[in-house]
Amino acid sequence: MKDSMASISQLSLLKQKLHSAKVALEEVTEDNNEKLQTLLQFIGHLSLACKGQNLELDNKLAKLRHQLTTSDNVEESLPELVEVEQLLKHQYNHVMVQLEDSRASLSRVIRQIQRVESVPDKVKKEINYYKKDLTKPFHTFWDYIPKVEQLVGFYETILEEQLAQGEKLVVQPKHRQLAHELANMISEVEFRKDQRDQVLVIKETLANDIEVDSLIDSYQRILSLLLDNIAREKSASQEFLFALNDSLSAVREVVTDSYNNTQRSFQLKKQLNREISSRVDDVGEAIIDIDDIQSLKSQVTEQLASIRTALGRKDALEDREQTLLRKSMETMRKELNDLSKEANTYKERLFEQQKLNLLDTLTQLPNRAALEERMEQEFRNFQRQKLPLWVAVADIDHFKTINDNFGHSTGDKTLQVIAMALKNSLRDTEFVARYGGEEFVLIIPDVNAEDIEHLLNRVREKVKSIPFKFKNQRITVTVSIGAAQILENELINETFERADAALYRAKHESRDRVIIDV
Repeated sequence: MKDSMASISQLSLLKQKLHSAKVALEEVTEDNNEKLQTLLQFIGHLSLACKGQNLELDNKLAKLRHQLTTSDNVEESLPELVEVEQLLKHQYNHVMVQLEDSRASLSRVIRQIQRVESVPDKVKKEINYYKKDLTKPFHTFWDYIPKVEQLVGFYETILEEQLAQGEKLVVQPKHRQLAHELANMISEVEFRKDQRDQVLVIKETLANDIEVDSLIDSYQRILSLLLDNIAREKSASQEFLFALNDSLSAVREVVTDSYNNTQRSFQLKKQLNREISSRVDDVGEAIIDIDDIQSLKSQVTEQLASIRTALGRKDALEDREQTLLRKSMETMRKELNDLSKEANTYKERLFEQQKLNLLDTLTQLPNRAALEERMEQEFRNFQRQKLPLWVAVADIDHFKTINDNFGHSTGDKTLQVIAMALKNSLRDTEFVARYGGEEFVLIIPDVNAEDIEHLLNRVREKVKSIPFKFKNQRITVTVSIGAAQILENELINETFERADAALYRAKHESRDRVIIDV
């Protein structure tokens, strides 16, 4: 009976402990769920804060939210958390670089504003304080945005002052012509990737109804970009020259040290040689003067020991000289290797720059400079081989209408698509370049007179078949082409002029056709 009561008591105690354990487990589970919800809310807010800054980070955060929502095991999401942490660090570094670039841009803009003479004195003081503040780095976008707002405020104040001082300048035909010429010049210049968005904005401004102030501003901005590129190139050249100068100075020091060591060794060797000769002479005199064989032996032994010591010193001197020479040669070799690497790096940069200088920025086709080089090369080949050589000039029909009706960016896109179509229509031995504006020049070697018209009409039809669609409107874009074959005793520039004249006839007769000069 007692045993039964004890068992019941123990069972009751175990039940109480089990109930307490269940309650504790429920509390732990509830606490974990609350922490998981807090983590999910944090990741949700983090996603909203980072949205649009980095596509990979957006996708990782979305994947992490999904994993935490569908899985009870937080540890399974730890690898994703590590990747998100790395992306956040990378994004932070990227933002810091952007902020530093933005600070530099604001500094350039404020320097331009300081050049405006009509700025009120009060605003000039504020601008000076503003410029001093810009020397401090930005740590967040919240440091950057107020600075931009201040800058806009300076612009508004200056514009109000200028508008109050006089009437707006009237746009004349010469201003529109200047805008057109500037737009064409921009297309011929290779800008850095980080500058291309600015250049596109300037081109859009020039393509629309231009105002005198915006025209002047466009010239100023393009000039600033070009000067920045020149300064960068100059800085790179100076760095190379400094490296070259340092290496040559190091080589000169090595050569000077080697020369000085050689001179010192030479003098020491002369001294040792004199000492050895003197010892040899002493031995000779001893042989003549001493009759006693023991004394002679002792004397000769002593002199030979002195000679051996002198020879040992001479060997040590020569070993030291060889060691110093090897060390000097190694130093010189290292300096020359470093200089060679630096020169090769600079040569590669120059080569890449030369390639860029021969490319049209917009279409990525060879530009006019590359065309002139190719024409000279093909002319030399013609003079040697006497094979047929054709020059063709293609022009997009009614291109101005596309720009006027659909915008300058649409016109640029049209040029890019047609440029690619022209390039894909030709063989590897044939050549196409953008001559300027909406004109392209084709150099076609080794094609008979019977086949050239068929070839050029195939090119024309390929352009015509491109499915252009602007503002939900299907548009057919065509090209007119004029061509001429180089004649005996004719310069290739003269052939180009005949091809251009043939294009002129094609444009004024009916367009969308090929005319061969015969």
